Amino acid sequence: MSNTPMAANPLTRAVLEIDEYVSGLGWDQPARLFALVDTARLRAEEPALATQLDLPDAPETPSGLTPIEQDEIPASKPLDDFLGTIAWPDAVAGCALTVERLMLPPSVEAQVPQGLDGAKLTAWVANHPERQEVRMTVAVLRDGTRESALRLREKDTATEVLTGPALVPGLADALTATFAD
Repeated sequence: MSNTPMAANPLTRAVLEIDEYVSGLGWDQPARLFALVDTARLRAEEPALATQLDLPDAPETPSGLTPIEQDEIPASKPLDDFLGTIAWPDAVAGCALTVERLMLPPSVEAQVPQGLDGAKLTAWVANHPERQEVRMTVAVLRDGTRESALRLREKDTATEVLTGPALVPGLADALTATFAD
């Protein structure tokens, strides 16, 4: 993905590559799950797949992670329930998930009505004038390393994407759990 900025580490590069890919699909997309595999291992063990994915085979290519999109996440199943069903083969070094959500600024927390169930709370947030749409891309490795990218719909440019390992801790924890024995 040619517009992905060079990041300091392979996990950040993978997160930004996934963010760019999903951004190209537009907004209002379903959640998407990706396996992250070691690029050098993929080239060595699955050369046909590496060719299909158009991975360069030059030895000077920096080591990294290749995201491979998985089957569609069932819309009928809550995301946390779905994540609890995943088991990754040993060849998968990590995983990533993109998901769109509505969020409110911290200044609105005190305004949230108490006692709303999930559907009513979702409706309240959706109708709040300060709501913002955000796309989160969260990735974790087997060793617990994590990275996230956040893109606001109102600032939908690559230069406005926020990155950091602790931006979406709950989702990162849920993805890490998919590697538990």
